Amino acid sequence: MQEKSRKPSQKSLKALDLLNLFLADVRDGVGPYLAIFLKASENWHPADIGIAMSASTVATVIAQTPIGGLVDRLRQKRMLIIVGATFVSIGCIIIALFPSFPIVIGGQILIGLAAAVFPAAIAAISLGLVGHDNLDRRVGRNEAFNHAGNVLAATLAGLIGFLISRKGIFFLVAAMAAASAVAVSRIREKEIDHELARGAKEEDEDEDTPEKQGHEVSGFMQLFSDRRILLFCLAVILFHFANAAMLPLVGQRLAEGKATGATLYMSACIIVAQLVMIPSATLAGRFAHAARKPVFLLGFAVLPIRGVLYTLTDNPYFLVSVQILDGVAGGIFGVLSVLMVADLTKGTGRFNITQGALNTAIGIGAGLSNLLAGFVVEKAGYNTAFLGLAAIAAVATVIFWMLVPETKSSHKAQSLVASES
Repeated sequence: MQEKSRKPSQKSLKALDLLNLFLADVRDGVGPYLAIFLKASENWHPADIGIAMSASTVATVIAQTPIGGLVDRLRQKRMLIIVGATFVSIGCIIIALFPSFPIVIGGQILIGLAAAVFPAAIAAISLGLVGHDNLDRRVGRNEAFNHAGNVLAATLAGLIGFLISRKGIFFLVAAMAAASAVAVSRIREKEIDHELARGAKEEDEDEDTPEKQGHEVSGFMQLFSDRRILLFCLAVILFHFANAAMLPLVGQRLAEGKATGATLYMSACIIVAQLVMIPSATLAGRFAHAARKPVFLLGFAVLPIRGVLYTLTDNPYFLVSVQILDGVAGGIFGVLSVLMVADLTKGTGRFNITQGALNTAIGIGAGLSNLLAGFVVEKAGYNTAFLGLAAIAAVATVIFWMLVPETKSSHKAQSLVASES
């Protein structure tokens, strides 16, 4: 049975645009700015910074898959985002006001819990509003607004950090969290198809059709019996193991010996990457309509190149320019990861819990990356850390290329088999 065309109101679609814009810098709290703040303002050691950076990802790893299952089952998806935004605001404010080790870890845990909510809830709301047929372009639009929001936030953060105080960046993120809560409340609840939002069939489809079996959520353990999902998660873990620590390490390197300029350079790094991610995400959504894997493979392939380039010089202008590659990979990843999971789970009712498992894999990779990179820098220096991350990125690229199938074509094959049975 062909999916019916969905036509949500412009009010809901514009509210979703604004949600992605304001939530851009809220998803991960202050992100790499935390490393600069702890290094330049609080004189923390690299190993302690690595622990603090990884605390949020550990919380995300623990919460991600259960929250994905919760998003599958709950209709209050908008309220989940509001609660997550509140957690980020609290976490950022207490870190800024009381930057002791236990408070920073506690604040990072709150931010990590919120980070487990946002990707799954936004993807579910998007799918529930527009349906599978329009999801590729919708996700591309989501990511374009997300990266535009990051450009805005990074520009404001750089100016606030340079002209006022590094602590002001934390309050900026808290304010954007409040704005995102207002935006999500303007999405019309009645326009979200909650069955479709979890990867099942639409709520008003005929109960007697064979396709109606998609209403029943498949068992959690079935998730781990799908070899394609497992291989995809393995590639993603390695990708983020290689990727997550690169920008924080660049930030720490820029902060060495610079009393005030590091925040501006970090903002420049983020702005360059996010500006590239806007067209990258938009084009990825368009090209992925025909095939997923070739587009995603490009995102994997640029990461090892980026890691090697970081070792060539300490020149801040060069380090900032390398962020163009981060923009290419980031724009592609944000779109294709959602689309490939949607392909693999269509009709199963397991879209959001699979998203949760995928984001757990991302959290594992990111947490280990920040934790281990801090110790490597302390023992062997920045260049050794960057080369090690580049090698892991190369392995991730090979695994994705050789072992992960084309989900667009495999989905078509599955549909054919289902129609013949």
